[in-house]
Amino acid sequence: MFFLRRCTIVAASAVIALAATLTVTHIVLADTPKTAADYAADPALMIDAYRHVEAASVSDAIEQLLHEKRYMSHRMQSIFPAKFAGTALTVKLVKEENHDPNALAGMLKAIDTGGPGSVYVMTVEDGADIAGMGGLMGTAMFSRGFTGAVIDGGVRDLPQLKKIGFPVYSTGPVPSTSVSHYRFGGMNVPVVCDGVKVEPQDIIVADQDGVVVVPREKAPEILVLAQHLDDSEHSMYPFIEKFHSIEEAVKQFGRL
Repeated sequence: MFFLRRCTIVAASAVIALAATLTVTHIVLADTPKTAADYAADPALMIDAYRHVEAASVSDAIEQLLHEKRYMSHRMQSIFPAKFAGTALTVKLVKEENHDPNALAGMLKAIDTGGPGSVYVMTVEDGADIAGMGGLMGTAMFSRGFTGAVIDGGVRDLPQLKKIGFPVYSTGPVPSTSVSHYRFGGMNVPVVCDGVKVEPQDIIVADQDGVVVVPREKAPEILVLAQHLDDSEHSMYPFIEKFHSIEEAVKQFGRL
């Protein structure tokens, strides 16, 4: 009986030790930094990772790698503090007075073709005082799993958009309508949104600092550098708090 009990204890100990080994191995593997090749091979993983980096770090990474300005200006404001990332579904509205009930039908179809992870990016020609979208469109996007919208133009129905928690960046709230004043000009075509070129499927990263457009073909490399810049900056905060010197922090981490 004693022998059997001792064997049982030894076997249980072995199982516990194996489980601990597997757990440690899992943790080590989970903490292994991802490479650009990893992200290129797994687009869903890449988009999710972009949701956890700061827009400012993404903007800096683009400037360092591509020597380009890919961020939108201060004119683009969120209706409430928000952070999101996803792939661009682009729409263009062209200014044209009309009485055509189908003039904006393509805009509605574009929304119904998008889905989880989409970011609705719309340019409204000369549209600072025209609401490119409102509560109905926002509710449709929200129901289809869009992560947000960026409108180079106005937005309306803010109470509904805030109620459902759908984030929108725009040039500001206005009570006007695009109906009878605009015509659908294209879906999933290259657009220029607040001075920044956006291609369909480019990655849009937005937070309280603003909106950044990541060229899809360079997205993996930009993400890895942005993560590095994020890590450096976040490590500097406690260093500065401890040593009370930003000069020493910049010397130590090389980030500003």
